Amino acid sequence: QVQLVESGGGLVQAGGSLRLSCAASGSIFSINTMHWYRQGPGKQRELVAATTSGRSTNYADSVKGRFTISRDNAKNTVYLQMNSLKPEDTGVYYCNAQIRVVGSPAFRNYWGQGTQVTVSS
Repeated sequence: QVQLVESGGGLVQAGGSLRLSCAASGSIFSINTMHWYRQGPGKQRELVAATTSGRSTNYADSVKGRFTISRDNAKNTVYLQMNSLKPEDTGVYYCNAQIRVVGSPAFRNYWGQGTQVTVSS
């Protein structure tokens, strides 16, 4: 059994910062790419940022220069540092990871439960 648990969401004023964390636990053999997605009110879920096991990163155009994704492989944790937040960043942020569990030959996608981020104007 694998779990992803996000934390760090909250309410912040425009221009402020938040740091999200997502810790994976369970019978984990290996973690490949880790992602942050978000879903704003009335919108589809969208990819915000991704980082590979080799720590390569990519970002949605809307967050480039403001958000930074990082990971601690020893802790099976991914972070999202969000600076210069805007009201349009409001939404539920989800962690996603490609994980290979002990005893399995394949990677599977796992999702966290989501954490709410609200940016007031």
